[in-house]
Order: sequence, then structure tokens, then C-alpha cells
Amino acid sequence: MVRRGRRPAAGTVGVMTPLLSARGLTMQYPGGVTPALDGVDLDIAAGESVAIMGASGSGKTTLLHCLAGILRPTAGSVTFASGQGLVRVESLDDAARSRLRREELGFVFQQGLLLDELTALENVAVARMLGGVPRGQAEAEAAQWLQYLGLAGLEQRRLGELSGGQAQRVAIARAQVTGARLIFADEPTGALDSATSVEVLDLLLSATAQGRTLVVVTHDADVARRCARTVVLRDGRVVSDTAAPAATSGTAAPAAEVSR
Repeated sequence: MVRRGRRPAAGTVGVMTPLLSARGLTMQYPGGVTPALDGVDLDIAAGESVAIMGASGSGKTTLLHCLAGILRPTAGSVTFASGQGLVRVESLDDAARSRLRREELGFVFQQGLLLDELTALENVAVARMLGGVPRGQAEAEAAQWLQYLGLAGLEQRRLGELSGGQAQRVAIARAQVTGARLIFADEPTGALDSATSVEVLDLLLSATAQGRTLVVVTHDADVARRCARTVVLRDGRVVSDTAAPAATSGTAAPAAEVSR
């Protein structure tokens, strides 16, 4: 098991406060016979961990991309309670949606989507630098997160020098260093062995103990069982939305010694 350091401070979000809502969400790809999403309604509260499951082609990754503002749906709405108030994500222009993703959302994908030419420290710091934070401050904050996630001493290694689990922890650090209120994860444990998968999921779930929110797309029933809710899609529709009787979430991280 990874030995983690002290966690940097996170923004305060009221637990179970409505955070994200989708209404009538429809996505029809050009040339597609049937819609990838077909009238999806979904509410996600702050502090929740929600697993989205379904067979290949069920629409779960498309749903994540529409909720996160990566894709604009054909019809329907996505409302997010941002730090600046309620915003209709699908109505934002490209620049505004990019800013929303950069400042308030975090992403962890199956392959991490990190930059091979950068070190672990630089991969995390760049998320802050894109928001205008000076390089020195950004790297100091990145180092705090890498230490918390058990990567102290590996800051200057590039991706080829890290294991799959270590690279995913770099991706988690990048997702959280900005203070993102909502973290989207698409098959974050799909390429990892079972022991490393447990460690990575523990790290993701620990964010909810600090009031952050996690939405994870997964094929893995064990991952879904660890989340507070499981939403199942079939043919672009929600066919099941079930609260776990006793979700096993990550433990609360220690308070930070230094706040931003």
C-alpha cells in the first residue's frame, strides 16, 4: 500500500449540495442510426461518488464527455453549480467551456493522457500554470500533491520511468491541484493490476471525503461497489440508478500544513 503524505488544502463544498444536473440529454452522432444518448436525466450532488456502468456502446463515455463539456449534446441541458454560480455548460462557447474544465473540473483517464516529454512535477504544475499561476508557485503546489500521493522523490522522472500506478497517481495529482470541485474518471483502473487498482480507487475516493465529487465510468463491478451510487446505461438510456447500501469510500485525508 502506498504511504501518503499530508494532503494540500481543498476548497470547501457543502456535502450533498446539488452540483450537476442533466435534463433530456441527447447525443446523435452524424451518420449514427440510433442516438448515443437518448433523453438522459441525471442529478449529482456535491460530495457524491457516482459510478456509470454499461456495456460497450451503451453511451457511458459519451455521457461523461457531455457532462464535462468536452462534447456539446444534440439536445438537452447540463447545469453546473460553479464557483461563479449556475452555468449551462452546453450553452457556453468553446473558450468558456475550456476555462470551466481548466478551473473547476479534473480528469483522470485510463491512460492518464499525460505529456511524455514532461517530468511528473511538470505534468502536475502545468495545470496550474495554464491558469496563470507563476511556475515557481505551481511547482511547489505540484510537489505537495505528489508527496501526498506517495511520489516523493519521483518528481523529476518522466512517464517512461514510472509504473502504470505511479503514472495514474500523477494524473490524480494533476486533476486535484487546481482545486477542482468535480473529478471525472474514465476507466481509471482499466490498465492496472488488481492491487494497484485498489490503491488508485482509494486515492480517487478520498477526494469525496473533502467534499469533492467523483464521477467514474467503469466496466469493473468492484469499482462500482466502492461508489455511493451506480448508474447503469443501456442503449443511451438510464435503466438503473441505485444507491449503495454502504459504500466503502476513501478515508479522509489529513489536513494541510500549507493552504493556497
